[in-house]
Amino acid sequence: MKTRITELLGIEHPIIQGGMHFVGFAELAAAVSNAGGLGIITGLTQKTPALLAREIQRCREMTNKPFGVNLTFLPMFSEPPYPEYIRVIIEGGIKIVETAGRNPQAYLLQLKDAGIKVIHKCTSVRFALKAESIGCDAVSVDGFECGGHPGEDDVPNFILLPRAAEVLKIPFVASGGMADGRSLVAALALGADGINMGTRFIATADAPVHDRVKEAIVAATELDTRLIMRGLRNTERVLKSASVERLLEIEREKGLALTIADLHEQVAGVYPRVMINGEMEAGAWSCGMVAGLIHDVPTVKELINRIMAEAEQLINVRLSNMSRQVSSA
Repeated sequence: MKTRITELLGIEHPIIQGGMHFVGFAELAAAVSNAGGLGIITGLTQKTPALLAREIQRCREMTNKPFGVNLTFLPMFSEPPYPEYIRVIIEGGIKIVETAGRNPQAYLLQLKDAGIKVIHKCTSVRFALKAESIGCDAVSVDGFECGGHPGEDDVPNFILLPRAAEVLKIPFVASGGMADGRSLVAALALGADGINMGTRFIATADAPVHDRVKEAIVAATELDTRLIMRGLRNTERVLKSASVERLLEIEREKGLALTIADLHEQVAGVYPRVMINGEMEAGAWSCGMVAGLIHDVPTVKELINRIMAEAEQLINVRLSNMSRQVSSA
């Protein structure tokens, strides 16, 4: 299947694995790329630029297909050395970078001068237009359904995607609620050029995370996520748990006086404890509503092949039959 995103990135299928903290290691990125999608290493999961350089090299030993690196620009207690991470990305021969969080304009020229394609994650049309205006090559449009940070506008993809299609000139992919061939066909019908999947890729055999995490996603329904940090305008969609309920109780108690320091224990340093050690009550971790559509733990190759087969069947059989019925009516 050819779309503007497969042509831009040089990949076979219009499927991207988004950057995920303590999930986007070389093993998963290589598996997605080898299966015809675009795998992405999560840059800041690697605590130093030197460790990122090593992770890029590990991925190169696992695949000869294109893969990218995610860099998230978010307010932190101490800002990472972004120029050093970017130098490592350039020296490692990476040609695709997914940026997220704050506006990446300060680093865009350096990335573009190195021949790198930049995909910026956006949660609103206005942010997508800004990304286009500063020179991003593509955007990932994240609907309110998505795991992680859905923004503060609360617009779901059935509205957000066609709105993006109305105004954007650059390619864009749909993120949030993407899990299968139905998701891909729907995203294409709404104007997107492909899909970005996060939670669905966690629940695969190739994802280097604890089995308890995968089991929790498979067991969850579409009703089992919670929104935290709304009062801080740093909303995050996470899987519900006893620790998340305690966090929400703190938010209710603090009200307008809430600060990030009040939630430090529930959000700081949680990801390695959950993803690596399987400590499911360690704190809050990102998960999309799409968990309700995830019922198994296939290999990445099985998943991508299934998505593409289902999408082609929908397009060539079901929708084609409907079109013929309309034409003959």
